[in-house]
Amino acid sequence: MTTFQSFEDIKAWQEGRKLIRSVRIICKKECTAKDFAFIDQIKRSVRSICANIAEGHNSLTNPDFIKFLGYAKRSCAEVHSHLFDALDEGYISKKEFDELSAKSLHICNMLGKLIQYLKKTITLKRSTKPTTHNPQPITHYP
Repeated sequence: MTTFQSFEDIKAWQEGRKLIRSVRIICKKECTAKDFAFIDQIKRSVRSICANIAEGHNSLTNPDFIKFLGYAKRSCAEVHSHLFDALDEGYISKKEFDELSAKSLHICNMLGKLIQYLKKTITLKRSTKPTTHNPQPITHYP
């Protein structure tokens, strides 16, 4: 596994938490308050970013961690898409959109870099292991 002591140490999780707070502010606006479907969907997707990072960190292997980081990255892309909806509906200004869009893309990039790092680590570990046994193909089944 990675050297993070806890999921709270992961910068993408920290930034995701900030994005959650920003999304909550949008959802509390009077103009947004009655769009229950929008509020529900964007809150679920933004919360999923941090939740998947935390869940992945607590998995037992780097491949599992990578899988959950991928889920977090996809949730981040979903939030980014919902921000366009918020802009189109007039829930946020262009300035707010630009700021939140940049935050969501930054988190996606951080997650992508962490995924690549973990994949590289797995590859290095696999390639540096000496082969000590040569398995024979099974020629018959009991």
